[in-house]
Amino acid sequence: MSVGTSSAPGAQDAGSPPAASRPPGDGTDLGIDPDQLPDGLVVADEQGRVICFNAAAERITAVRAGDALGQRLEKALPLEDLEGRRWWQLTDPYGGLAIRVAQPERNLLLPGGREVLVCARYVRTRPTGPVRRLVVTLRDTEARRRTERSHAELIATVAHELRSPLTSVKGFTATLLAKWERFTDDQKRLMLETVDADADRVTRLIAELLDISRIDSGRLEVRRQPVDIGAAVGRHIQAYVAAGQPADRFLLRVQQPLPDLWADPDKIDQVLSNLLENAVRHGEGTVTIDVTATASPREGEETGTSVTVSDEGPGIPEESMNRVFTRFWRGSKRGGTGLGLYIVKGIVEAHGGIITVGRAPGAGAEFRFTLPVSAPAYLA
Repeated sequence: MSVGTSSAPGAQDAGSPPAASRPPGDGTDLGIDPDQLPDGLVVADEQGRVICFNAAAERITAVRAGDALGQRLEKALPLEDLEGRRWWQLTDPYGGLAIRVAQPERNLLLPGGREVLVCARYVRTRPTGPVRRLVVTLRDTEARRRTERSHAELIATVAHELRSPLTSVKGFTATLLAKWERFTDDQKRLMLETVDADADRVTRLIAELLDISRIDSGRLEVRRQPVDIGAAVGRHIQAYVAAGQPADRFLLRVQQPLPDLWADPDKIDQVLSNLLENAVRHGEGTVTIDVTATASPREGEETGTSVTVSDEGPGIPEESMNRVFTRFWRGSKRGGTGLGLYIVKGIVEAHGGIITVGRAPGAGAEFRFTLPVSAPAYLA
């Protein structure tokens, strides 16, 4: 493996042991170009001089490999801890405890204050022997910072959304307890109905937060049962009509015959509820739902079930299409946490399916999700 230096045939790196005596695990016998590694890799020999400085290390540190090779490690990679102490003097990898084998990953600072994640491995020819190679890996902290910002945004959004209904619940209950006799039965009923609706809103927000936690950690459980997807859509439409929506606003088309669908009925209801709510709230005109048999998204399976929800509204701008399923995306300013479609995508993918967004024939938005239909393995 190339370690960032070149030499004439038969030549040997200054300060490096002969090939036959190089300690195992020094990284020179893997047959891999270090420039292909995604993380920064810096290797120092037994004298503390840099013999490998790959392309990712150049990118992360803004130091050219040519300037780093052959330099003392503390000069080529002058790291400090968060308290401003020089890291290599503090840890003393070559003169410290002989039983040490590694340094765990930690945040350190490059010159200029840029933060990087660093871990190190001490390679010895024998336990408690001298360090023959010091292998250091570097990782940019930007991805972690994005994750931390995303978590902070999630907490702030949920806290904001919770504040309003909880304030209402507290206000109405305190008023009723303090002045119960002053209100008529109709006034009491109105207040209690408001408290009930706000309590449902809080419950829904907490459920969304739990769903996101499970999706992000890969722990979203799918309990597969036979699901009549056409009937499930029909129930949602009936609920909207009962709530005051005109029946002719919905058009349900179910292709027959459909393959038997095995899915989690509660989670599929959650997907349908979100997509229909978006079409009713943000779209216009007729909301069309097509349920059809289609090719399965799962390899080795022929048939799947597809559900398409489209409306006749203004649709989603082309430049926003790639952000629809991200956290906090909102199609309009008309309420919502911006978490619904992120959860929908997580549920569909947990079933092994796919979901897409596009422009409907009537110029509105069109969401289409496709699920594999095979029964669980224990029924095969």
